[in-house]
Amino acid sequence: MTGWFGIRFGRKRFFLFCQALFILSSMACGMAPNLMFLVFFRVLQGAGGGALVPISQAILMETFPPAQQGMAMALFGVGVMFGPIIGPTLGGYITDNYNWRWVFYINLPVGIVALILGYLLLSDPPYLKRLKAGKLDTFGLAALCVAVGCLQVMLDKGEREDWFNTDWIVYLTLVSLVAFIVFGIYELYYTKEPIVDLRVFKDNNFRVGTFLMFNLGLGLYGGIALIPLYLQSLMGYDAFKAGLATAPGGLATIIAMQIAGNAMRYVDSRLIIGIGLLISAFGYHEMSSFTLDASFATVARYRIVQGFGMGMIFVPLTTTILSYIPKERMGNATGVYNFFRNLGGSIGISIVTTFLSRRGQHHQASLVHHYTPFNLTFSDRWSSISGTLTNLATQAADPLTASKRALGLLYNQLLEQSSMLAFNDCFWMITIDFLCLVPILALLKKGTAEQKPGLLAH
Repeated sequence: MTGWFGIRFGRKRFFLFCQALFILSSMACGMAPNLMFLVFFRVLQGAGGGALVPISQAILMETFPPAQQGMAMALFGVGVMFGPIIGPTLGGYITDNYNWRWVFYINLPVGIVALILGYLLLSDPPYLKRLKAGKLDTFGLAALCVAVGCLQVMLDKGEREDWFNTDWIVYLTLVSLVAFIVFGIYELYYTKEPIVDLRVFKDNNFRVGTFLMFNLGLGLYGGIALIPLYLQSLMGYDAFKAGLATAPGGLATIIAMQIAGNAMRYVDSRLIIGIGLLISAFGYHEMSSFTLDASFATVARYRIVQGFGMGMIFVPLTTTILSYIPKERMGNATGVYNFFRNLGGSIGISIVTTFLSRRGQHHQASLVHHYTPFNLTFSDRWSSISGTLTNLATQAADPLTASKRALGLLYNQLLEQSSMLAFNDCFWMITIDFLCLVPILALLKKGTAEQKPGLLAH
């Protein structure tokens, strides 16, 4: 909805309002007396923060000529990626050593500086002042809220409620699907003043690029959710150490963004995106071979590979998607594009968590067949651990108790191995997702930043 709000209230005014809302709600989150208030203020924080990225992208794409847009988006990416780099590490340190409330308070000084700079430096483009926003499309807005709200609740609660074996999950899915269909038909055919202009999908690059970004969201957000979970649940890392292991990948992304931004002036953007997809796929493929003995350096190394590949993707893909959009539709286009990226991320996290759970159950059922006295390896291991526990007993040795404790230890090992194999399967699934996107690049328009027609000038 950022396009409509930008026209209705002025882009600068709306941008500053969103910044102020984000700052105040962050402070309120830190001061929340209970969970109910925390959730409420988090909703406000999301409402304020949700518009900042698409508005920022629209401003950059309009400010710079086509030949410089790649580099501009690369520099913008430094700011975007600084959060994933410093966030897990700093957030983990604060959580482990101070109070969780400071995770929210830390937004205040940075936000205030950003608010002041925005007020001093930003201005609305002349064309935006000539545009007039129509009346609020209340029906379209209501349909969109119902569709997204039902979908998000379904994605958040589906795994816990056994997905479509639960009636209300099925109902939410149907309501969301119908609401999306109604919303699309109404916005395209029954209103002259849509809250979201879906006609932007008539542009082939935008249509194909958004599809690519949606699927990248599946892999990117799913992978980001998996790696810290693997480190903390199986490797025993605390939040701070897990952040240290993942942070180098963010640095690699920043470096790759600068390389991609410069390369776009001379190299076909499709080639750069393809190389990024292959590098990221290789990183996830190597992660699919992780074990419970993986070292810190090994995890960081392949996180760097994966992060470098992602940096090669985002700048050329975002620039390619938006370069052919006229100025008048830029705010709407960036809002739609970011919506599908985040939607892909939400679905990706749900798919990954479900797949992780189901594959863990599968591997557990497969491995437990080996836990039988007729398996000599298992029998020898059981006897060895039982003997050790018996010898370590400080009181009268109880062979039966030692045998049960040994069996419990072996079963815990089985659970850990089952989970490890499930993580491997998830990383492999993301690898396949990235590889499948490579052929789709052929549907994008060919060209470097120097060769783009510069529709933004019209």
